[in-house]
Amino acid sequence: MSRTTFDLLVVGDANPDVIVSGAPRHPEFGQREQLVPAAGLVLGGSGAITAYGAARLGLRTAFVGRVGDDPAGAFVLDALRGGGVDVSACVVDPGVPTAMTVVLADGDDRAILTAPGCLDRLTAGDVPRGLVERAAHVHVSSYFLQPRLAAGLPGLFGLARAAGASTSLDTNDDPAGRWAGLAEVLPVTDVLLPNEAEARAIAAAVAGPPPDGAGVEWAVRELAARGTLPVVKRGALGALAFADGEPAEVPATPATVVDAVGAGDSFNAGLLAALLRGLPLKQAMTVAVTCGTLSTRAAGGTAAQPTWEEATS
Repeated sequence: MSRTTFDLLVVGDANPDVIVSGAPRHPEFGQREQLVPAAGLVLGGSGAITAYGAARLGLRTAFVGRVGDDPAGAFVLDALRGGGVDVSACVVDPGVPTAMTVVLADGDDRAILTAPGCLDRLTAGDVPRGLVERAAHVHVSSYFLQPRLAAGLPGLFGLARAAGASTSLDTNDDPAGRWAGLAEVLPVTDVLLPNEAEARAIAAAVAGPPPDGAGVEWAVRELAARGTLPVVKRGALGALAFADGEPAEVPATPATVVDAVGAGDSFNAGLLAALLRGLPLKQAMTVAVTCGTLSTRAAGGTAAQPTWEEATS
């Protein structure tokens, strides 16, 4: 009998997103009311969107995060359950509210305003050891928004690997701009999932300033030298990885973007689903790029996430 109960365990952030579409670049203050084309309340958080997308792609998926004992937290847990994600190990914090995010979306660009609430209270100790030992893969999101989780991440990933699981990390942005603390994490991270800006920043933090004229190719080589497989999300340019001493590149198909919120998280879900099904790296990257692209068909991170059949047809 297989030791695994779940194909994927996602540990990270979850919150409601209020997405304002067609937002003005500079909202007017002075109590002036401005009309926008649309707004919606949807599931947000890099970890939650990745977990939801993975379940839609057919993976047995569990999610561990921290929410408040409030309507926002109930909304998050109900949304994940409704998408087929196991949330039985999530922590409901009675003392601090659920994180909340307002996304001001303008085409494929956006401004993101987050009230962290209980987000930074999640720790590696909140993740049940038995759950880690029953997962085939452990993915962590939003490293810099969760410093207590970040502090325990080398141990958590070490436990996962000792149990036979693979690991992945999407750091997302560092609001402080320091990009510190990853030197111990990268060697126990099987797959690193940054965008181009994040890849450059992380590489500079662990390897020092880049040479003049160095681009994202320099970053992926430096990251690979730290013991991880970097797979870089490049938006309309597709994806770039560096494995076995060689770069691997996959283009994206042109698409009309309704909303790019969560596209990178849908990419994560697609890549992990493909790798866990045993697909070769470039084929898995193609699935990931397709998942990210298809997710932009509708507003919000989960509304247009594809099934496996859609992503591979």
